[in-house]
Amino acid sequence: MTEIAFHFNAPDKLAYACRFARKLLRAGDLRLAIAGPVELLDQIDPMLWNMAAHDFVAHCRGDSDPALLEASPIVLLPDPRQSPHHDVLLNLWDQVPPGFDRFTRLIEVVGLHDEADRQHARTRWRHYAQHGYALIRHDLEQKVS
Repeated sequence: MTEIAFHFNAPDKLAYACRFARKLLRAGDLRLAIAGPVELLDQIDPMLWNMAAHDFVAHCRGDSDPALLEASPIVLLPDPRQSPHHDVLLNLWDQVPPGFDRFTRLIEVVGLHDEADRQHARTRWRHYAQHGYALIRHDLEQKVS
């Protein structure tokens, strides 16, 4: 069964997603799919390439050449069912991502100051809980303090 973790209170949801991707990439043993609306993927794509002058997070878009998709440790795509690998899924959609149960882990990132985002997260939380998933809660605000 997919392990589901909610990362609550992210001051900047996309910046947090980038840091999470970099951390996972540096660990070297898991591959990541980041799923969300094209508009968000368009924002996060250059952020991953330009995290700092000395590092970047190697990734590709879901519409890339199949060989590149297979080789890339991180894939950005609107539909997670199109992911070539199924280790970790980071969800940036407001709703439950289709095919999330194909992944070993699902990460839900929830913004600190966006009440609509928080409400959507509550709905997703209830959905997963009603379907028998054990949910892990990470409060990012407590970690910063």
